Amino acid sequence: MQLNNHCLGKEAELFIKLPNGRIKCTACARYCEIPEGKDGLCGIRGVEKGRLQLYAYGRIIAGHIDPIEKKPVTHYMPGSNIYSIATTGCNWLCKYCQNYDISQRRKIEGTEMTPNLVVKTAINYGAQGIAYTYNEPSIFIEFAKDCGIEAHKKGLFNIFVSNGYDTPQSIDMMSQFLDCITVDFKGSGEEKFVRQYIGIPNSKPVFESIKQIKEKTNIHIEITDLIVPQVGDNLEAARKLCKFIYDELGPDTPIHFLRFHPDYKMMEFESTPIDILEKHYVIAKEEGLRFTYLGNVPGHLLENTYCPECNNVVVKRYGYNILSWNLDSDNCCNQCKYAIPIKGNPVESINNNINKRKRYFQFIDF
Repeated sequence: MQLNNHCLGKEAELFIKLPNGRIKCTACARYCEIPEGKDGLCGIRGVEKGRLQLYAYGRIIAGHIDPIEKKPVTHYMPGSNIYSIATTGCNWLCKYCQNYDISQRRKIEGTEMTPNLVVKTAINYGAQGIAYTYNEPSIFIEFAKDCGIEAHKKGLFNIFVSNGYDTPQSIDMMSQFLDCITVDFKGSGEEKFVRQYIGIPNSKPVFESIKQIKEKTNIHIEITDLIVPQVGDNLEAARKLCKFIYDELGPDTPIHFLRFHPDYKMMEFESTPIDILEKHYVIAKEEGLRFTYLGNVPGHLLENTYCPECNNVVVKRYGYNILSWNLDSDNCCNQCKYAIPIKGNPVESINNNINKRKRYFQFIDF
């Protein structure tokens, strides 16, 4: 793949120079070995004059104000608004991607924005945090880091919505600025599914990255699992994933089973039947996970947070909206005083953001 927009970008930080003259990119687990004048698979990291360049540095293809629950994140700063940004490109080739016009675009495009301007924009639109999302943020992690450090200076938090296909080097960089990550499994990480529909050999790097994030950082972790009917709804794979979460992350780790809807190269598929999602929920509970949710099913009872002790609805939701908050100031159940592991009390945020959420808007979209 030929390089594009040579005049753009900034020199990357995550790479190794190889004896054969190639540059090995260490931003993601593909570890592309890139010769002079070529790009990595993601399309935004390439070699020019013997140096690895991040060509998408400072080029934002999409920017939106979102509720944090849309990511989905339910146990970190609930009720807050976040400024969601992305570049072009991705390190995965998902055939179902709903953001394919962004993620599979191999031309550097977008609005030029410095890290300072990204943070200023977030503040101007009333966001409490910044989410790096819509494509895989690890491929533009040097830019995310610079934005994230500026965000911390202004009291904003940082979230990755990530496929988790990371490296020790990228995880070390995350630890410098990242507060929260939601790792998106697809088809529970089952090997046949990820080979055919994502274009990776297996999900081993994702499992390993999650373990390293837990061991080496203080980043809040939530897990999602996109359940694709017929080809990505294996219940045994889901059980294996839930056991991993319980053993490595702990029973309080939230997991969200997401309903698939047809998109991109998978338009012939149906949306995930609700009963399939509910079977995944049962498996997660059987494996000891206390906070399990169904996503993309507005109005379902399993959008809510239930107290593990008394089964009281402590957070009632509809879609991305919090309808009621039945926790005290220490985030303990109002009924039995069981401590719910949610970071942040959203009452003030909900009151401040409710009108903004009613008039959801986007202001950068190419």
